[in-house]
Amino acid sequence: MGRSKEFDTTLVLHKAMEVFGHYGYEGTSLQNLLDGLGIARQSLYDTYGTKRDLFILAVKHYVNEKSAAVISYLKRPGSVKEAIAAIFSEAVAVLKDEHRRKECFIMHSAIDQVPHDPEIADLFKQDMARLEQAFYEALVLARKQGELSDRQDDLLALARYLNHARYSLTQAAKLTKDPRILDDIAAVTLSTLD
Repeated sequence: MGRSKEFDTTLVLHKAMEVFGHYGYEGTSLQNLLDGLGIARQSLYDTYGTKRDLFILAVKHYVNEKSAAVISYLKRPGSVKEAIAAIFSEAVAVLKDEHRRKECFIMHSAIDQVPHDPEIADLFKQDMARLEQAFYEALVLARKQGELSDRQDDLLALARYLNHARYSLTQAAKLTKDPRILDDIAAVTLSTLD
């Protein structure tokens, strides 16, 4: 009979997001992972496989968790503009929080791998399409509810912009410690809905 795992695999994935977010995929050593995850080498290999396997699992977990939250906001009853504002408000709040933002930086490591790793490229391609569609459907509803002016004639382009602007907040948070910059980016982005 095999021994049960003595650690929470989901918690380890969150710790892996922080480690990869801090050092980047290429810069993360086995020792960085062992120190950051708090598990033994053999447990790492037995549970997650290689460094790349763990990285892909962590990226998938991060992307699925964040995307599901965005889609959940967009499907709430009520004002679509308020839902989109809440998405950006939550993203900014996470990125202003020293502890919570560490996981978000895994996105840089993952995006850096897109040109070299077809599996990660495909993951992002599918996720972008899924989120753009969710934003688009929400914007169509906003138009029906009278929340958008007629000047927003290309709702698919606006959906793409909103999704990419949300991603860009992580880049801005990595480049500056000034929280006002994140507030400004979110405010200007949301002004496109007026």
